Amino acid sequence: MVADISFFQILLLVLLSALAGIDPYISGLQFAKPAIAGFLAGLIMGDIQTGLIVGSTLQLLVLGVGTFGGASIPDFATGAIIGTALGVVSDKGVEFAVGISIPVGLLMVQLDILARFCNVYFLHRVDAHIENEQYEKIEYEAWFSLIPIAMSRAIPVFLSLVFGNEIVDLILKYSPEWLMGGLKLAGAILPVVGIAILLRYLPIKKYAGYLIIGYVFAAYLTVPMMGIALVGLALSLIYFKQLQDKPTYAINSIGNEVEDDEI
Repeated sequence: MVADISFFQILLLVLLSALAGIDPYISGLQFAKPAIAGFLAGLIMGDIQTGLIVGSTLQLLVLGVGTFGGASIPDFATGAIIGTALGVVSDKGVEFAVGISIPVGLLMVQLDILARFCNVYFLHRVDAHIENEQYEKIEYEAWFSLIPIAMSRAIPVFLSLVFGNEIVDLILKYSPEWLMGGLKLAGAILPVVGIAILLRYLPIKKYAGYLIIGYVFAAYLTVPMMGIALVGLALSLIYFKQLQDKPTYAINSIGNEVEDDEI
């Protein structure tokens, strides 16, 4: 078992990973978001700051990534949970925690595919219930299909936390310097990559002025993130108010023209 981590913490982290896996299918409370998962993992481990940094860094990477047509994407929520836990207990820093989270998130793609493959069994059971006109049993199959998804997250987290200390020491001992440096560098540039992907699909040309305002506040005036967010909120409210006023003005103008014609 990983040093400095209790069985109760492992149990909570395993339950969190399972909930993050099935949350998009049952509640939509955003537990599958890396930022939320990292925060909760940090809360469980007693280091919220590390959890928030790891989770928000991974969140920036997936801002411009979506899953379409049942495709599997990297599960950085599970990566944030494992990375936060191992980063806290190993005391290797946030860069190391993020570096651990990246390969975990990529590995989860294969496990997600395996879970979906297992769910084909429940799909065949649904077909059988339809043929037998046992429609009330279809709902049960839908709930049972969540089990492989939850287990595909819970088992890797459990194994990583139980044997994680030895795994981390083994990686640190035999990994070359260039590899560890590359992981830290990847963790540092992830926010840039995520923001670049996001900007690629946003109407930047139409709203370039707002982007410049945000850049000036952040780069030159060093305004905190909360202050920039409040400025963005104020500008969005002003823009929304202007959009609401345009139709009203047009209707009033037409009404005035009609009254003038009648006179």
